[in-house]
Amino acid sequence: MKIVYLHQYFKFPNEYGGTRSFDLATGFLGLGYQVEILALTSDKKYKTDERWSRLEKDGLVVHYIFLPYTNEMTYLKRSKIFLKFLWFSTLKLISLKGDLVLASSTPITIGIPALIKKWIHKTPFIFETRDVWPEAIIAIGAMNNIILQKILYFLEGIIYKNAAAIIPLSDDMKLSIITRYPKLASKPIMVIENISEIDRFQNGYNKNVSLLKEKIGFKPRFTVLYAGTFGLVNGLHYVIELACKLSDLDPSIVFVLIGEGSKKESVMQKAISKGVLNKNVFILDSVSKNELPQLYFESNMGSSFVISVKELWANSANKFFDTLAASKPILINHEGWQKEKIIQENIGYVLPTVLNKDEIKRFSIYSQNNSLIAKQRENALTVAKERYAINKALIKYNDVFKNIIN
Repeated sequence: MKIVYLHQYFKFPNEYGGTRSFDLATGFLGLGYQVEILALTSDKKYKTDERWSRLEKDGLVVHYIFLPYTNEMTYLKRSKIFLKFLWFSTLKLISLKGDLVLASSTPITIGIPALIKKWIHKTPFIFETRDVWPEAIIAIGAMNNIILQKILYFLEGIIYKNAAAIIPLSDDMKLSIITRYPKLASKPIMVIENISEIDRFQNGYNKNVSLLKEKIGFKPRFTVLYAGTFGLVNGLHYVIELACKLSDLDPSIVFVLIGEGSKKESVMQKAISKGVLNKNVFILDSVSKNELPQLYFESNMGSSFVISVKELWANSANKFFDTLAASKPILINHEGWQKEKIIQENIGYVLPTVLNKDEIKRFSIYSQNNSLIAKQRENALTVAKERYAINKALIKYNDVFKNIIN
């Protein structure tokens, strides 16, 4: 059986970004499926006279279209990229043969090529919901046009209705979908969370290397690592406030923020204005997924932050699962299923949405509790292996594939 995997932001492990699609796609190969991928790229080596470039790597066939994209772009510019990819990927998808299409959002428009492929060639498609669009972008105020909102909700409903199966990445996402579209309750909807890449994070570091010391000049007593996007929804100004309040109480807690995004410059400026940049906050450039295990190994804790908008708390951030795979406790600042999991499994620390002196003092005390942190490290890896390992996701996906084809 041949699967056509439609994901705008597909990345190999030697690139910066999430590798869920790569890990799943290579896993599908191991199950005996053929996989072709459609994706956009900003890499100039794929800027050719041809519309699409074809790459064969790691057993996968990847079709790239050169459409430079960054998180720093305005929503209007990003929307134009989405529409261009929508148009050209639809034409490309129609030209490809396949037994099944797997369309992975965001954005919601990624479902349109799969929808058209179904209508023309009767090819079933699975819709993987990484973020609940358009609910999330409307909630953060990024789309206030009522007519456009209604159009996107209508499109969302059409895509869900026509999908052979829906794969939300958290129970909270599933609840959002079936609450807003009750008729979908009878449709196959299987939660397959993001993946803890255990082999990569447990075997991808060198005990004799100190990359962190090389990058910031010293080894902190307690390092909190953030490796991800500096976007609006991530709210990393919160980290600067936290670091500022800790600078007098416990400057031995250091925050290392790695990545790119539209808010990176403003986060850096706030760190400068608060006097914490290069003291207990270090802001570094993004690294490839292959380089992350070393940084996690040298850190004491991973982290994931979200602004105080409840629609975003359903997220299934790579950072959460990478941290568990690295056998580190996870630090977050929001409600939702991840908070419940942290408390239930004893795998990290949950800060309040609004910081206060008592909570900051408790976090400082927590960072010195070596026996608790050692237990949380052990628990984190156990949860990663039992719940979020790649083989768990592949078993679930394989069941979905078989049910659709049969």
